[in-house]
Amino acid sequence: MTLKGQDQLIERLLEGFTIIDLSSNRFSGSIPPLIGNLNFLKYLNLSHNNLTGNIPSSLANMSALESLDLSSNNLVGVIPNEMTRLTFLSKLNLSMNHLVGRIPQSNQFSTFENDSYVGNLGLCGVPLTRKCKEKARPKEEEKEEEEDEFIDGFGWKSVVIGYGCGVIVGIGMGCWIIRYEKPRWLVEFFFGVGYNNKKKRRRIRATPTPRRR
Repeated sequence: MTLKGQDQLIERLLEGFTIIDLSSNRFSGSIPPLIGNLNFLKYLNLSHNNLTGNIPSSLANMSALESLDLSSNNLVGVIPNEMTRLTFLSKLNLSMNHLVGRIPQSNQFSTFENDSYVGNLGLCGVPLTRKCKEKARPKEEEKEEEEDEFIDGFGWKSVVIGYGCGVIVGIGMGCWIIRYEKPRWLVEFFFGVGYNNKKKRRRIRATPTPRRR
């Protein structure tokens, strides 16, 4: 690196940098996770290169970052949710990559428009018009849920139906037993042994005897 007219070999990234612009080169490979150690960096531009791999979640450690441009590369994977911690971020450009998944919506990410993500056919969610598909639940969970619903539904429905039918059948049987006094064993079970004989005797006693002339 040329500093003050002299070429100097930089063996490591200087943490005191506030602006790094390495755009429009032929850099390849992945973004090193150690870039997150640049705590004072405010502007980072790595656009128009051949960078591959995922966006490192360590970028969330760059708490002072105000502008991030990773556009026109070959980055893949999802946008790390950890990046929503960049509360000073006012400019974001992730366009023209191969990113996928739902776009984070917390904090500053809720303010970025469609231009920040254009060209990533796998991204979905606000502000894009492409809606995210809900993840299909495992068949085992769906089966367990259906079984639980069946058991719950069968439980209260069976109680109500059984109770209603029992009341109707009980009333009907009671009326039939009282009226016809059959079956005899059931009458004797509820009213006591010898009930029919006692009732017949009462009827005989209650019958008036004819008067003699």
